[in-house]
Amino acid sequence: MDDSELKEAVMQCSQRLAELSRELQEIRFSYKVKEKPSKKYWEKRITGFDGYIKASMEYYAQAYSVMGLVNKEESQMFLLRTGRMRQLASSLVKTMEEVMANPSIVDSKDRQQSKWSRDVRDRLFRQSQECLRHERDMNQMFREFYEKNLSGMAAG
Repeated sequence: MDDSELKEAVMQCSQRLAELSRELQEIRFSYKVKEKPSKKYWEKRITGFDGYIKASMEYYAQAYSVMGLVNKEESQMFLLRTGRMRQLASSLVKTMEEVMANPSIVDSKDRQQSKWSRDVRDRLFRQSQECLRHERDMNQMFREFYEKNLSGMAAG
């Protein structure tokens, strides 16, 4: 691929990334865990997270594609992180499903909770934070890659 073809491919990928980024912003998912002991809330929460993760995975697949145009090695590292994000999200969904089945788990004011309930609640908070941190790291990694390798190309 010559320079003009590469530049064109990067510009197309960058435009698609911008579209996907806008879609993600519209979803407005927050990893903050609320202590809502309602099955309906947790159903909505899981559905919202599923939609967010699907959109995120599409965004990260596009980021991987644009990275691969310039640097295969760094793109492969990013792909590994994308796989890890998928694993973290899957674990979080499983924990949210446990909470949905027994929503009182998240009520920290309940002094009569079992050790199991406290463990599930703690796992929910921990996994949410881990997903958030991992996603922030991925976004930072991509921003740095983009600035270093692609910003001049995409700008014109």
